[in-house]
Amino acid sequence: MKFIGLTFLVVLVVGIINPFFPFWIVMICIGVVSALIGLPGFVSFLAGAIGMGLVWVGQSFYLSIYSGSDLPQMMSELIGVGSGMTLVAITGVLGFIIGGLSAWSGSALRSALKPTPDNIYKG
Repeated sequence: MKFIGLTFLVVLVVGIINPFFPFWIVMICIGVVSALIGLPGFVSFLAGAIGMGLVWVGQSFYLSIYSGSDLPQMMSELIGVGSGMTLVAITGVLGFIIGGLSAWSGSALRSALKPTPDNIYKG
């Protein structure tokens, strides 16, 4: 249940903050949300990756289809990847990686700041 909650919160954070701030501010926000939720590392990675990847694919697909602009096609030709939809897929992969690493960093920060008891006999 926490996985779905973190994924939904990442979608909300990226959807609201991303149009107004650069991606690194969004990364910090995802890390803070992930640290507050407290999932293990790989689960946090997947939740952040799926959330941010879906939003970035959705936003780039929406802008390329409904704006009527030739800019995605021209950019994909300039980069040499083929079509505009290939550029949308590359954007999704980048969002997947960035979101996953952000959430994993937040989870690792929580684990690093978690106090360990010193009064336990370790044998």
